[in-house]
Amino acid sequence: MSSESVARPRPAATVLLLRSPYEVYLVRRAASMAFAAGMYAFPGGTVDPRDAGTDLDWVAPPERLGLPADEARAVVCAAVREVFEETGVLLAGASADTVLADVSTVEWEHARRAVEAREVGFAELLRERGLVLRGDLLAAWSRWITPEFEPRRYDTYFFLARLPEGQLTRHIGTEASHSVWAAPADTAELPMLPPTRTTLDQLADYRSIDAALAAAAHRDAVNPVRPRLVDGRLVF
Repeated sequence: MSSESVARPRPAATVLLLRSPYEVYLVRRAASMAFAAGMYAFPGGTVDPRDAGTDLDWVAPPERLGLPADEARAVVCAAVREVFEETGVLLAGASADTVLADVSTVEWEHARRAVEAREVGFAELLRERGLVLRGDLLAAWSRWITPEFEPRRYDTYFFLARLPEGQLTRHIGTEASHSVWAAPADTAELPMLPPTRTTLDQLADYRSIDAALAAAAHRDAVNPVRPRLVDGRLVF
């Protein structure tokens, strides 16, 4: 495959929301989606240019992403924005050590829809409401780059995040046809792409949210996994 025909990967982020006792939130992508239609995945998507708001108040994740500060902020903002758009959960607070407890009101739903429709930038919404983006609630887990033979390619950072106390996920948005909470070890029968399956298999090795979050601090989330075809087989 010539270098001219290889699509450039777009920066993206995805988040594994975790709740007690030890479950992860998954959405089944709508059949109309151009990428991974019908597959179960974690909430996520590509970085929006407006995610890199220069005057956004934010707290950086504890693990470095191997990116310049503005690019890291954009990836983190995209992660939090996508979770808000697809689940209604908002990892933000009035200060660097608080997090909102309830964003299920009609007012917040109007705000979520406006962000989803790109009528308002997510960073703009947070600034207008005096909120701090709590990037420190994200624990970087891994990084995957779509194989070169795919027409749509993504450079995706995978994060773990505990569901904030008082917040609830809602089946909303236009990209998913179904959503489910499940223990990582109980997802073997669900159709999903290799990065999702591999990540769930890794999480199944831990017995609690605390253990998984602690493990994230020691993982390499900078060097990407690059799946490739070898003799007709996909290898990592």
